[in-house]
Amino acid sequence: MDNPIEAARARQPVLELAPDGFSELYQAHSREIYYLTLRLLGDDAKAEDATHDVFLKAFKKWDDFRGDASARTWLYRIAINHCSNLRQSWHSRNLVTNAADAIWENAAAQYDSPLRVLETKELGERIQRTLDNLPEEYRLLLLLVANEELSYDEIANLTGQSPDAVRGKLHRARKAFAAHFQKTA
Repeated sequence: MDNPIEAARARQPVLELAPDGFSELYQAHSREIYYLTLRLLGDDAKAEDATHDVFLKAFKKWDDFRGDASARTWLYRIAINHCSNLRQSWHSRNLVTNAADAIWENAAAQYDSPLRVLETKELGERIQRTLDNLPEEYRLLLLLVANEELSYDEIANLTGQSPDAVRGKLHRARKAFAAHFQKTA
């Protein structure tokens, strides 16, 4: 493939920027992006807004997508950056929300007993408090590997680290999570 035009075509995104193609991208990844933003932001309403913002940014920047990574990885990178920007903003640091209630109010299955619902809610709140007490990098790595089931190579691509660095940091992040989780008991 010595022809630069053919090489550029080979790197083009799989989906064309047609309404149907982008709709398929949204359908395939919106739930994953929502749950990632929910865990990073801790607020249902902010997570919904962030998810829509992520896809709006992706739509606007679709022509800039080189195809070096998968569309999923690209969307995750946009979501991580967007949530990081939101957390650093003044409003995010100075507004009080009832995030814990919003996160866990719909967590129960339809046939769970009230005691089971309460236990699930308390466990979820404990996990969220533990995640909130971890350094941002550890929290992100744990969320990507646990909730999103990304490989070490995909996480390395997203975070700009080597897969070995990701493995080492994940090991430390898991140890830190376990130590903090024990303290919340």
